[in-house]
Amino acid sequence: MPRAVRERQMLDAAVRSFGQQGYRAASMDEIAELAGVSKPLVYLYLNSKEELFSACIRREARSLVDAVQSGVRPGVAADRQLWLGLRAFFEHTARHPDGWSILHHQARMHGEPFAAEVCVLREEIVKFVTGLIGEAAREAHRDPALPDGDVAGLAQALVGAAESLAGWANENPGVSAKEAAATLMNFAWAGLDNLMQGVRWAPSPRP
Repeated sequence: MPRAVRERQMLDAAVRSFGQQGYRAASMDEIAELAGVSKPLVYLYLNSKEELFSACIRREARSLVDAVQSGVRPGVAADRQLWLGLRAFFEHTARHPDGWSILHHQARMHGEPFAAEVCVLREEIVKFVTGLIGEAAREAHRDPALPDGDVAGLAQALVGAAESLAGWANENPGVSAKEAAATLMNFAWAGLDNLMQGVRWAPSPRP
């Protein structure tokens, strides 16, 4: 069997084990059994449990970023692009709950270097979403007044909300990916539209 195919089988088994049991509880024996290989072969290919977990994080992160980016179709309206990106995100996390558990829970719970791998993923998605929001502002106004700080802050808030909502949706089978995307779109787009129109919330002078 080609090395790439064998390694994919190992990573598939590892993602399932890490995602369902957690990093510490997952065993190399079980991963080898799920992959249909010997434990020494897993070590030969991926060296250690730590390196295997890091490889899972990188693969699942790349898969998620690719899904979101490929879900957006250039040339359509800005709100449509954002909607397509959100829907692709929620569809992917719903189809790959074990991978999402690794990225959203397991990697962050066990510190460096695993958390750093997830930070790279998050920065790439935030950068992509920042571009979508900036494009929405340019589409709405030829000379948009929306400050760069607002665009960056909205992107961070939107990605954070999407992460939390994906975890909630995966724990509630009755919530579809489309419904989760629509919930966040309704929440985010109204606020973005207000900012582009110069409508801003301000705290009351009363305490």
